Amino acid sequence: MAANSNNPPASAQAHVAACHCPRLFCGAAPRWITALAASASLLATVPLQAQTSPAHGPIAADAEMPMADFLALLRQIAPAVEQGAKVYLGAYQLQCGRALGAAELRHALAREGGDPVLLGLIRAAQQQDSAARLHLIPQIQCTADAENPR
Repeated sequence: MAANSNNPPASAQAHVAACHCPRLFCGAAPRWITALAASASLLATVPLQAQTSPAHGPIAADAEMPMADFLALLRQIAPAVEQGAKVYLGAYQLQCGRALGAAELRHALAREGGDPVLLGLIRAAQQQDSAARLHLIPQIQCTADAENPR
C-alpha cells in the first residue's frame, strides 16, 4: 500500500499526540518560530520611515530602533518572545562583555531561521522551563561588535 503524502509519518503523529502543549508549539519546527523569523526578517528588511518631531526635527531613516521599542514589538507577537529575548540579551551581556543592539537582536531572530539558542530561550520562556534556559545560556556565541571591534 502506498503511503499517503498528505499525512505526516506515524512517528510525527505520535509526537503530536503525546505533546502536552498546544499543537501550535509542537513539532520540530513550530509554526510560531517560522512566523517569528518571518516577522523579524520583515522588520530587518523594511527601511524605517523618516519621521519628524516638533522638538527635535527629522529623525534619520537609518537610525537604529530603540531596544525598548523592539522589545515592545516582540511582546505584541507573544510575551514569551519578549521574555526569551530579554534573557538572551542579559546573558549575552554577562558572557560577552557588551550589550547587543536592536539591529543585532533582529539579525539573531532572522538569520537562517533564527539563532537556535535564542529560539530555544523563547521556547523555554513559553513553557516556563528553567532547566532548558540554564542549559541554553552557556551556548550563546559572542560575536564581534561591528561598530566597536575588540
